[in-house]
Amino acid sequence: MKTLFNFNILLGVTAVLFLISCVKSDDYELPEIEVSEVSFDGNLTTIAAVKGHFDFESEDIYTFQNTGVAMEGYVVSSDEGGNFYKKLVLQDRSSNPTSGIQVLIDDASLFNTYDFGRKIYVKLDGLSLGYNNGNLQLGIQNRGNVVAIPKPLIDEHLLKTSETAAIEPLRLDIRDFNESFKNLYIKLENVQFNLNLFRDDRPLTFAAETTDQFDGVRQLESCETGATSMLSTSTFADFRSLLLPEASGGLSGVLTRDFYDDFFIIVLNTPEDLSFEDGARCDPEFFKCGENSTPGVEIVFQESFETITTLRMLETRGWTNVNVSGGSVVFKPGTLGGNRHLRISAYNTIEAPLEAWLVTPAIDLEKTDSEVLAFDLRSSFDNATILRVYISDSYSGNPLTTSWKLLDAEIPLGPSNQAATFFKRTHVDISCLQGTVHVAFRYMGGIPDKTTTYDVDNIRVTGNK
Repeated sequence: MKTLFNFNILLGVTAVLFLISCVKSDDYELPEIEVSEVSFDGNLTTIAAVKGHFDFESEDIYTFQNTGVAMEGYVVSSDEGGNFYKKLVLQDRSSNPTSGIQVLIDDASLFNTYDFGRKIYVKLDGLSLGYNNGNLQLGIQNRGNVVAIPKPLIDEHLLKTSETAAIEPLRLDIRDFNESFKNLYIKLENVQFNLNLFRDDRPLTFAAETTDQFDGVRQLESCETGATSMLSTSTFADFRSLLLPEASGGLSGVLTRDFYDDFFIIVLNTPEDLSFEDGARCDPEFFKCGENSTPGVEIVFQESFETITTLRMLETRGWTNVNVSGGSVVFKPGTLGGNRHLRISAYNTIEAPLEAWLVTPAIDLEKTDSEVLAFDLRSSFDNATILRVYISDSYSGNPLTTSWKLLDAEIPLGPSNQAATFFKRTHVDISCLQGTVHVAFRYMGGIPDKTTTYDVDNIRVTGNK
């Protein structure tokens, strides 16, 4: 028995060595996974037709039953980088798409099976259509909600074809964003991240700041039109800690809505979908006297708003506070934590656009030199940078007929879903101006997606005699 046992071992080792010797290590490759062609015996429908079953007036969940119908679409999302979670985004065509939708699936590694560009069929019977977070979603109805298709049912509803198409992103301008483009794979060209994202010692990351909760939201702006939108990155994304590129360029991603359905966002599949290598920035030209930011010892002008409780009191002190877009919303006295300030927001209004100006009383620079302007700003519920600060030495009494100089103010980037706590202070050298000047804060908002709340406080001009 011992001899037979040793012989069997020797025979097994010899066979293993023979197999290894037949494979060259430098030529070894993993076998390709073949996808057999699938067929669907029922009728096919489009994504647009599926979405048409939802009643936006009642917002009732719609469940497909006994239809024998499947929806076809192309995968344009990927969870490989962690920026999408348990969902597929499908669009109806590989190029020039017209409709997109989200399919909720209880699988955190969908890219292994449903890769980018893959054509799939979705069998509708038993699935429900609901509206959540600003998007129409397909899933399973559970206690009045549409939830992810559970793992045991995935293969019953999703059929993967052998076709993997080259997805051609739909070229759009930010100004063109509307409901019809939601959940489509789009491309933006000649855009950049907002200048205020690069104010500190380093650029912000995609989504690794202490203020980022669930998502990092970063403002993009068009170099051609000035229109703005948001790039949203999950705090669970693999690339959340990468620094934002300072140059301008282009990007491709899925157009969708933020969690609260307040504004449009673009979501990347991977940071490789950014092409910002060496494009020149297109920031506006700011007025500058010099680099002095040290306040002087003489107070030329100051206003803390601590004693201003009504609009009438503000007016009697020589301030201009006017809405020039035909509405009624202006800067109003407010208080937070016992600190009084002026506040403006388009949120919960009916105004679009909302352009409002707050202009200081006259500030006399004749008796001092080395003047420095300082002010505090706070941003809350931030969905766009829509405040600018100007100065003029020829104020006409009407903001729209005055020649203004744009100041390089640090406009704070507040949280997108909550009130901010801290103000940020800006110091601007205005020493090259003489005579009487006025400082202006211009708010350019409007519902539904440019409603950032701003607080203005502690405006002061100092100088030396």
